[in-house]
Amino acid sequence: MSTVPLSLTRSWSSVLRDVLGLMKLRIGVMIMVTALMGVVATPGSLPGARAVLALAVSVLLASASAGMFNQYHEADEDQRMARTRRRAFVTGALPRTRWWLLMMAAMLVVAVAAAWVFVNPLAATYVFLGALFYGGVYTVWLKRRTPLNIVIGGMAGSFAVLAGGAAVAPASAPVPLLLALVLFLWTPPHFWSLAIANREDYAQAGVPMLPVVVGPERAARAVLLGTVLLLVASLLPVAFGLGAIYLAGALAGGLVFVWRAAQLVRQPERKSAMRCFFASLLQLSLLLVAACLDRALA
Repeated sequence: MSTVPLSLTRSWSSVLRDVLGLMKLRIGVMIMVTALMGVVATPGSLPGARAVLALAVSVLLASASAGMFNQYHEADEDQRMARTRRRAFVTGALPRTRWWLLMMAAMLVVAVAAAWVFVNPLAATYVFLGALFYGGVYTVWLKRRTPLNIVIGGMAGSFAVLAGGAAVAPASAPVPLLLALVLFLWTPPHFWSLAIANREDYAQAGVPMLPVVVGPERAARAVLLGTVLLLVASLLPVAFGLGAIYLAGALAGGLVFVWRAAQLVRQPERKSAMRCFFASLLQLSLLLVAACLDRALA
């Protein structure tokens, strides 16, 4: 085995790419967008550009911290899954030392402090709770203990919408609460679709995801039920101020997701599961864009 120092054998761009990979930035960007949707969709005067930028950076930084902790905590488990065994902590591309924990904690502190100073304490609290639920409640407590792990852990995404709503209305407002409910209901069918496609991986890693515990057929029916509940919940914000553009986006995306879920029930196999998974991404994207356009054009 070579003893040449890491800095001499790998370029800085390669190391940076691995570090960014730890942060799960694709998920983080989507969570950041949901926070901005909470800002735009909540009735009231929009905060200043500095507050909006601080909120976006805070949510992205907190999400990156939680994503890094997820990979740090699950490195042994990731080694047993084909989908994750190339992650940097698994391959040794980045040494898994306790210094990473200090870095993650510092990132979270900076994120929460920035939201507290430039937005308000309630928004900062939601930013913290989002990271806590993903890194602590889901990753450490629930993931290896119960097939309902992603149901409760899915609350992590809901807090981003609430943080955005709090930037506009520090008191509770119905629209961000309903959009948080939509995110909460979206997560299980979205993730269970992917878990059906990768059922063997989760079984080999000993993770009790729903398809592993009850089988793909029953899990597919749970996905269908979840998409129907999601579609109904996604229409509720129309009663509290969102208009025709939002309604069209929520209906279009929701119906596609339900249709793909119904196909998954008929054919609970990898190909159908991945189609359902991508339909979930389409549904959320249409809903986010429609909510922002609706308020911008109102």
